[in-house]
Order: sequence, then structure tokens, then C-alpha cells
Amino acid sequence: MNILITGGTGFIGQLFIKTFADHHYTVLTRNVSKAEQVFSADSTVGFITDLNQLKNLDDFDVVINLAGEPIADKRWTEQQKLKIQSSRWKITEQLAALFESSTSSPKTFISGSAIGFYGDHNGQEITELSQTERPDFSSKLCQTWEAKANTVSSNTRLILLRTGVVLHPKFGALSKMLMPFKLGLGGRLGDGSQYFSWIHWQDIVSAIHFLLIDETLSGVFNMTAPNPVTNEQFSKSLAKALARPAFMPMPEWVLKLLMGESSELLLISQRVQPQSLLEAGYQFRYTELDATLTNLID
Repeated sequence: MNILITGGTGFIGQLFIKTFADHHYTVLTRNVSKAEQVFSADSTVGFITDLNQLKNLDDFDVVINLAGEPIADKRWTEQQKLKIQSSRWKITEQLAALFESSTSSPKTFISGSAIGFYGDHNGQEITELSQTERPDFSSKLCQTWEAKANTVSSNTRLILLRTGVVLHPKFGALSKMLMPFKLGLGGRLGDGSQYFSWIHWQDIVSAIHFLLIDETLSGVFNMTAPNPVTNEQFSKSLAKALARPAFMPMPEWVLKLLMGESSELLLISQRVQPQSLLEAGYQFRYTELDATLTNLID
């Protein structure tokens, strides 16, 4: 397939491209030389620096939209929140306009979102049918993001990926946790009762491809493993995998002091089930956290 992918140099995008190298990819990137290094001048990967270089999407079979400013890397100042929003919303709007300009639209549009869509549900189980509770910044961000993607649903098969915390030892949240836990400085966040919905990186890239090739599937899919755990359980499992203690809890007030509003990402509780993926027949490679962490850390 000929695939246009935004966010292709992000860690999920590049792992997807490298795992499924039998497709041809056009990657939207602001830095072509850096992108060429990421993909080692792979002949199946081409680059564009601006969507304005395209008049339509007639040459593509699929569009995968994973672009977005990292949400957890910086404190949420008003300026940073605008950057987080515009990096997702503007590209999605541009893609929707290109779909509208196409005479032979791509068959499939896979667009990113996140489980932040649901807001804080305490210990209640969340499926794709769950409604948003107590809308916060990340919830409103995802709702608007999905609404902009939904404008193309009449023209093509639309898949929305509500992604949880993707675990990889060199990228993302886990890579940031490893050092303090290795030093014996890890522990629960807040009271540790909030649910943490995770997914192994191999499962998310495989699940995206599963959704890509099965043309009968569309709609919203929670991209999380079937067995979410509390933050306290996660902390204990990670410490166990590293053979280290985990007795340095971070009180909620300290997190809020250090991170401000963005501390909600660590403190809200989202017990998410990938109901639609399971009903579609996707078989997870990693369903239990202990085995997942052992695989990633060994």
C-alpha cells in the first residue's frame, strides 16, 4: 500500500514503519535530514515537509495521522497548551481538506486520539461506549481532535485510535521511569489507587496494522492491553522487574506543585478495556504487566 503518515518520526510511527516495511510510506516531517537518519535512507520511505505540497490525496491508499506535540514533556502553560492543540488540530484539518479535494480518496483514514478522551472515571471500567466524565484539558483536546477527523467519515473508512501509555524501554513514559526506579527512588504517585492503562509497543503497532488490513472495521478503538493496573501495582511490578525497592511515593501535592495542571495525566484514573479490538479478533501478545515488563527490560 501507498501510505501517507504524519508523525512518522515519532516513536510509534517509526516503529510501525520499520515493522511493516512492505508498504511504501510518505512521511510528513519538518526535518528531512533527521528523518533520513531515522530510516537509514530506506528506499520505501519518502518525505514531504508540508501538507501544502499536496493538492489532493489521490496517490495514497491510506492516511495515518499520528502527529502531535508531546503532551507530557513540558508544563502546561497557556502557550504550551495552544501548541499541543494546534499541532493536532491543524494537521487534521489540513488532511480533511485534502480528502475533500481528492477525486479518488484513500480507502482508509487512521487518526490518533488518546484515552484522555474519557476523563477521570475513578475505578469504573471504560469501553469505547463510555461517555466523557468531568472534562479536563486532555479530554477536550481529544474530543475536538476526533471531531475534526470525523469530517471525512462519509468519504472513507475512519478509524480513531484512543491510545493509552505505550511501553518501550527507549521511548515514552517507561524510558523516563527506568532511571529513578533503577536507583531505588521509585514509588506510587499520589495514593496509587488510580488506574494505569498500558500497552506493549509491539501490540500497538500490530493492532494498527490489523485495523489497516481488515477493511470491515471502522470506528473507535481503545489501544490498551486488556488488564490495566493501578499505579501502585505498576510501581511494584516495575520495581520487581528491576529487582529494586519501590518505597519513595510522590504525594499528590508535590506532583501538582512540580507539574501544575499537567499532573492530571498521572493522577486521573482510567481503567480502559480494548473491547472493540477484542471483538474484532485481535489477539494481544502481551496481556499481563509482569510478563510485559520482563520482556521490555531484559
